[in-house]
Amino acid sequence: MRVLGRLLRHEARVLGSVAAWGLRRTPRGGPGRFGYARGQGAVAFGLGFVCLVETVMVALLLRRWPVAHGVVLGLDLYALLSVAGMYAAAVTHPHLLDAGTLRLRRAVHADVRIPLAHIASVRRELRTSQRPGDGVLELAVGAQTSVTLELAEPVTHVPLLGRPRTVTVVRCHADDPDGLVRAVGAAARHAVP
Repeated sequence: MRVLGRLLRHEARVLGSVAAWGLRRTPRGGPGRFGYARGQGAVAFGLGFVCLVETVMVALLLRRWPVAHGVVLGLDLYALLSVAGMYAAAVTHPHLLDAGTLRLRRAVHADVRIPLAHIASVRRELRTSQRPGDGVLELAVGAQTSVTLELAEPVTHVPLLGRPRTVTVVRCHADDPDGLVRAVGAAARHAVP
């Protein structure tokens, strides 16, 4: 029952992201906001187009069977909404940096809060996503990460499904990796341990 509750909350957050995106309640870039959605826009729109073509074609094939047509149309429209939701969630949930914490996110799937005093080093490092080892968390976009943070003290990551785990290396993607590295480096130097 717990898993079902988590999945329903996750789905509600994805759909809420569509509403926020549609109402233009997307955070603007600024000194503490770092986006990562730019790299996945083309893929999301391409997948949405394929879903739309599939919806039309299946509707034509099932036009003689109204019950099947209605069920499949509902599923196809939900698939389109889910694709839009995944992109909208990435747009409306950027990485955030404030006076004491770096919050790294991947849409509504992952949200890790790292106290700035825990950051030992931060660097720009373009890597292709791999199966991360123990103590490593990858928040990849398009199977790539562009920023690596090494932590002096571990933080806990709670995945959507699965057990919490501690990590000491976090890799993420940012549209402006140099800007994120500079901002985090400067903020971490001034953080009080």
